Amino acid sequence: MSVMSRTKAREIALHLIFEMGFQQFEEEHLEDRLDASIMDSISGDIALYAGKLSEQQTQYIRTTVKGVAAHLAELDQTIETYSRGWKLSRLSRMTVAVLRLAIFEMRYAEDVPVGVAINESVELAKTYDGDEAASFINGVLGAAARAEFPKSKGAPTKTEQSDG
Repeated sequence: MSVMSRTKAREIALHLIFEMGFQQFEEEHLEDRLDASIMDSISGDIALYAGKLSEQQTQYIRTTVKGVAAHLAELDQTIETYSRGWKLSRLSRMTVAVLRLAIFEMRYAEDVPVGVAINESVELAKTYDGDEAASFINGVLGAAARAEFPKSKGAPTKTEQSDG
């Protein structure tokens, strides 16, 4: 059984974040979903779930999904700020899930460069929500990145941004 890549782990995290749009987040539910036997049972229907999650990828999924749940109001406010005239309620649940994941990674995932968070999210949007959604997501994330992570000399790092 092959070990999953970070991209596949991110995709599983997206699925779990997407579920938050339908039900209250519960940590026990997350642990159940990451159980190897559950992953195996799903893998017959969904190829994404085939393969073994490494401890590193399991930890990434846990940290990301729990982090999105913990910062939900802040992430949603950021989405509305950079969506330029679009209310959260008008966006598809998948678009919201992709944006939540990306903004969380941009702000809090020290090992994920901002550009990677944006590019990976655009690819996820193309897969699950279509090219129009991908363009919209790219625009929102680009605006957020320019405002929150300017490339000028002496710009704060992610750590300095999240601490202050």
